[in-house]
Amino acid sequence: MGLTARIRTRDGWAVSHAVVTVTDMTGTQVLRAEADTEGAVRDDTALAPGAYTVIVTAVGYAPAASSAIVTASGRAEVGTVTLARQGGTELPPPGPWTIDPVHSSVGAVAQHLGISSVRGRFTDFAGRIEIAPDDVTGSRVEAVIQAASIDTGNKMRDDHLRSPDFLDVDAYPEITYRSTGLTAAGPDRWTVHGELGMHGVLRPVDLDLAYLGSGADPWGGTRAAFRATTELHREDFAMNYNQVLQAGIAAIGTTLKVELDIQAVQGDTLPQA
Repeated sequence: MGLTARIRTRDGWAVSHAVVTVTDMTGTQVLRAEADTEGAVRDDTALAPGAYTVIVTAVGYAPAASSAIVTASGRAEVGTVTLARQGGTELPPPGPWTIDPVHSSVGAVAQHLGISSVRGRFTDFAGRIEIAPDDVTGSRVEAVIQAASIDTGNKMRDDHLRSPDFLDVDAYPEITYRSTGLTAAGPDRWTVHGELGMHGVLRPVDLDLAYLGSGADPWGGTRAAFRATTELHREDFAMNYNQVLQAGIAAIGTTLKVELDIQAVQGDTLPQA
């Protein structure tokens, strides 16, 4: 008895966060269940024989509704429910996309004194994404960040970060990233393999990338949204400054969490403001 269903995207990935709601013909909710990590819904709640409406919702997807008939066994087998991503096509249209810095952010978080976090961002950056036409894993991305644009909200700290102790922006004014490959990691998620150049050092760095959707913007263009994260270690880029307090706690942590929220505009150029 109960309800079973499988929730998938159009390209076959499981939607693990989907919620299934069942209502009777009066509109009263009689069951609510959440999909597991495989996108499967299994609920043993006994349902009276009759007709029901099944509504499937998930963040980032358009809701789907269907009818279900519960037999005398008290069982409703919904089968596979396919959800379409909100905001446009399942994947961005192929071709060039230009990162819009006005509607994007490049942020970083570091531990401070071992008890709190310091957040910063770079305010001057540019980049380009090329979506492959046949196989999305052939897509490419490259970006350039002006190191001197670091902003943590504290001038003394920012000046120190620009100094030779850290970014040394006079000697190394640009931070660069260029992808070398892309592999699927789940529904609407990929691992971007690439090389990060910072402080005169070039090292391989992977980004955990999520595609958030695409659609028309108010300026007549098409936009796609992405979120990416990674972790860096300062020592990997020859930034070894490490003031230690009397208690043995480092003033600034050696691990840096990078958070990217990106909007890209379809085409080789950005719209005029």
